Amino acid sequence: MIAPRFWATDRASWISRALSPLGALYGAATARRMARAGVKVSAPVVCVGNFVVGGAGKTPTAIAIARLLLGAGERVAFLSRGYGGAPRTEPLLVDPSMHLSRVVGDEPLLLARVAPCFVGADRVAAARAAIEAGAGVLVMDDGLQNPGLAKDCAFAVVDAEAHFGNGLCVPAGPLRAPLAAQLPFVDALIAIGGGDSVGSLVEAARGKPILRARLRPDAVVASDLIGRSVLAFAGIARPEKFFATLAEIGARVAAKRVFADHHFFTAREIEALLSLAAARDLILVTTEKDQARIAPEYAREMVALPVTLRFDEPEAVRRLLAAAVEGE
Repeated sequence: MIAPRFWATDRASWISRALSPLGALYGAATARRMARAGVKVSAPVVCVGNFVVGGAGKTPTAIAIARLLLGAGERVAFLSRGYGGAPRTEPLLVDPSMHLSRVVGDEPLLLARVAPCFVGADRVAAARAAIEAGAGVLVMDDGLQNPGLAKDCAFAVVDAEAHFGNGLCVPAGPLRAPLAAQLPFVDALIAIGGGDSVGSLVEAARGKPILRARLRPDAVVASDLIGRSVLAFAGIARPEKFFATLAEIGARVAAKRVFADHHFFTAREIEALLSLAAARDLILVTTEKDQARIAPEYAREMVALPVTLRFDEPEAVRRLLAAAVEGE
């Protein structure tokens, strides 16, 4: 889906006010669900979620956290719902060399490049499958609002520029539940980007630690795009961030196309983009996550710009992870 513009406004619009009763019901139901006790498994569970609908950088954050754990010698496995993939009753171990995004979802293909990734709607079953396969620490990509699995440490990823939109719950706003109802279930907020605007999160965080982080584009790919004219397209939660990143690295965004988050690209759509890029002598550029949803024969015809999350204070993150792993 493409998030409605009125979600992003500081003040509630007439549309959001009209929808606020539905939002209140949705938020209350989510809050009640979050309060349920989850199943405790035999390995520590680290959850990387967010307070709002749509992406805030959860997957690159989950990868960064997994790398910190791997660096500490832990046997890590990812758990993912596999959003956009085929429905299944049993957990599936993702093979990025064989599986397509239509089968497992786009994020698991990226996660599986770093550590084993198990997909399935039943998080408890997926966790047990990962533990049976040898995992010592489980990293959940999303799932903050899912009560099925007890969490030993939970991070909420926040886009430090967008924050929480108009502060209302779906469908009136982007929040999955009232912020005050979700905060007790997280150990820290991870604020991505935002510059000085991060300071305004302090009051909203109500004493929870705020860890700063930034998304860095791959230097090698970025260097090849400096000064080049590109046709950029993206089907992510905030495509404007991708376009801004291209401009920041020195690419000239001559044309752009926006698709819904998790959009599966048809052959006709990709052929149209390739034809337009060729006609205007532009380089076709997209995100790694979008490229994962494109047929391999077309994916090779474009440039994907990978991004890596870097923590400003990785030691603070390591301390929280160590406490979770050690059961403190």
